[in-house]
Amino acid sequence: MTELNNLWLTETIRLREEHAGPLEDLEANRLARSAGGDLPARIQRRALWLAERDGLSEALKHWLQGARLALIVLAVLAVVSGTGLAFAAMGDGLHPVNVFWALGSLLGINLILLLSWALGLVFAGEHGASLGRLWLWLSEKLARDAKAAQLAPALLLLLQRQKLNRWAIGVVVNGLWLLAMLSALVILLTLMATRRYGFVWETTILSADTFIVVTQALGALPALLGFSVPTEQMIRASGDAALNIESARQAWATWLVGVLLVYGVVPRLLLAVFCLWRWKTGKSALRLDLNLPGYAQLRERLMPTSERLGVSDAAPAQLHRVESGVSEQQSDGALLVAIELDDDRPWPPQLPKSVSNAGILDSRESRHKLLEQLSRFPPARLAIACDPRRSPDRGSLALIAELARSASATRIWLLQAPPGKALDAERLGDWHVALQQLELPFADCAPMNWLETGHD
Repeated sequence: MTELNNLWLTETIRLREEHAGPLEDLEANRLARSAGGDLPARIQRRALWLAERDGLSEALKHWLQGARLALIVLAVLAVVSGTGLAFAAMGDGLHPVNVFWALGSLLGINLILLLSWALGLVFAGEHGASLGRLWLWLSEKLARDAKAAQLAPALLLLLQRQKLNRWAIGVVVNGLWLLAMLSALVILLTLMATRRYGFVWETTILSADTFIVVTQALGALPALLGFSVPTEQMIRASGDAALNIESARQAWATWLVGVLLVYGVVPRLLLAVFCLWRWKTGKSALRLDLNLPGYAQLRERLMPTSERLGVSDAAPAQLHRVESGVSEQQSDGALLVAIELDDDRPWPPQLPKSVSNAGILDSRESRHKLLEQLSRFPPARLAIACDPRRSPDRGSLALIAELARSASATRIWLLQAPPGKALDAERLGDWHVALQQLELPFADCAPMNWLETGHD
């Protein structure tokens, strides 16, 4: 995950909370605080955890795949367009080529759109490029992920702060036009190598001197690169009919190729390189704007002036797969904890010396205190004792999942009913289904040997 992607997801989470309200983020805040760092680092860690939990990280991958696919589609269209421009300019070879009509076909649309892009860049300050908007639209459509719709607005807002959107779109637009011009150049050379063309110019109201001046002016820069320019006599003679002289054909063909290269290919190449340079230098300066309300209100939660216990949010509406966030290297010891046991059940059981007792979690304060402790000292093995006479409500299952993410390995102990009482088979089945969804191992016997040694 690149730094840009991290900032992008962070901005997406901010927009989502701004429009839909605060997310359930107790565990995300706790993990961000335990990881340390300055406020931007904690905000990013919180946002990345929420993005992974809510599927935005996967949506970002889909969006990027859609963007690459959209770019391939536009690149193919650019190659086809360049090919079409070359064929339209040169014709079928049966008739002489009007050099200025050919030049207009090859460079006209390109230069008009190039001027439009440059004026929009200078005066409007935004990309305003139809190709850029088409690429963003195609990227979203090809992503095929409903959650990806939130990503494009977040990216534009993030880039606008450093005015990077113009350079990002500039790379795409100029790169595609460069591809079109290169395609036109290759087809032009291929046609000239395989067909015999004659070249003429025609006019009704302009004089021959005008065409001589224009031809020589356009050929001045290509001439510096070694491209030949038709002589004055060749230009005058070509006004009447196509010269059937090999040197004249080659002079006009070389002039046309040189003008296309210098005024079509080179400007797009230089602009694409310039936009890419501005994009790379500006991207390294991207930062979170901590003055935005969505980030400013996180300061007290992620960098509190004093530690407070007893804060808990409502249980999430959907359970998520448990994946431990700790490794064997950073975890140690074994721990037994119980969730909401009745007074008629003696607790704790007799424990080996190497197993610690975390007591019974029966209040918000006790839950929050234990989670904070586990974030600093994660156990290698954690056993969670549950009373299957209680229903597996979402709050209890969310707590089990959060505790399990704080340990390298977790097992659930479904306690037997006290003497004289029985378990409800249907409710016990609900526990089995819920724990299977969490992908946590469970049993109805005490896992003391596993807690002590790590083996059954």
